[in-house]
Amino acid sequence: MMKRRIIAGVAALGIAFSLAACSAGGRGATDSGAGSGDNKGALVGVAMPTKVSERWIKDGDAVKSDLEKAGYKVDLEYGDNKVQQQAQQVSNMITKGAKVLIIASIDGGALSDQLDAAAKAGIKVISYDRLLTGNKNVDYYVSFDNEKVGVDQANSLLTGLGVLDADGKKTGEKGPFNIEVFAGSLDDNNAGFFFNGAMKTLKPYLEDGTLKIQSGQDQLSQAATQQWDPATAKARMQNLVAKSYSGGTTLDGVLSPYDGISIGIISALQGAGYGTSDRPLPTVTGQDAEAASVKSIIAGQQYSTIYKDTRKLAKQSVTMAEDLLTGKDPEVNDTKSYDNKVKVVPTFLFQPTVVTKDNYKEVLVDSGYYTEADLK
Repeated sequence: MMKRRIIAGVAALGIAFSLAACSAGGRGATDSGAGSGDNKGALVGVAMPTKVSERWIKDGDAVKSDLEKAGYKVDLEYGDNKVQQQAQQVSNMITKGAKVLIIASIDGGALSDQLDAAAKAGIKVISYDRLLTGNKNVDYYVSFDNEKVGVDQANSLLTGLGVLDADGKKTGEKGPFNIEVFAGSLDDNNAGFFFNGAMKTLKPYLEDGTLKIQSGQDQLSQAATQQWDPATAKARMQNLVAKSYSGGTTLDGVLSPYDGISIGIISALQGAGYGTSDRPLPTVTGQDAEAASVKSIIAGQQYSTIYKDTRKLAKQSVTMAEDLLTGKDPEVNDTKSYDNKVKVVPTFLFQPTVVTKDNYKEVLVDSGYYTEADLK
């Protein structure tokens, strides 16, 4: 009887140790990621889509600099607009032991395997400016108010055409004005927000005849520009001019969602004879306040751009990462708008600013975003 009791006691003790080990193992899996343990000097993976666009270089540099100033190690990678390359880069970050991932995706829906692997390893994911879609393992999103970007682009187009004044009030100008509309890449969730915000704003003017899209191409799928490519936009603009404006009809305005696309559009229009005293360039919008487009605005070519201070975006993403690494809940200001098809992702949004020739110095130079020399 005593022998049985001893055996039973040893067995019970063994079970207790086993359960404790399992419990510790479970905590260890969580502790290896963000939000627990000592994460001082932890590795943060930062995945950016491309170096072709000036703004992504600025974003990447700003995030890396802010993280390093805060004492963290950084693995910054650019995907060269190649989906598989970015997927491999993110996988490598996970393997290297990153505790937090900050991802500006090339294709928002193409990283599900990596997001699942990150969650399994206890790694938190911050979606940066471009929303990661189709997966529940997206913890936070930091961006600008993307629908507002589209609204601002549309209103700046209307102001450039003279339909609205500088205060956004109707001038009584009825046109009609011929316009064409461009959109971003369909694999970028933001493209829909930009386009829908703009078209919602332009709709009343299209309905009352103030504006007319001569080509009839007014759907997102028709206006889309794969990978936001300037050459693709240039080719489409050339085609639109040849088909809809070769009989002497004048193009008055172009809704463009991004500065690189705007440069391609303007190049095509100049090739078609626009940009002279007899045939001025149409009102062309943009986004990102890239130096080349700001110079174009100063020169009277591109009309406007949307300024999104990447320093603020970078700083907020770093603040979120620090909160996650120290077990805090990051601050958000939107919990309704950004549904990634699986969940509504908690979001911190900033507001965009319209930049024209009239205010570029105040907004861009006086704030230190550019120097005067940068824009010569």
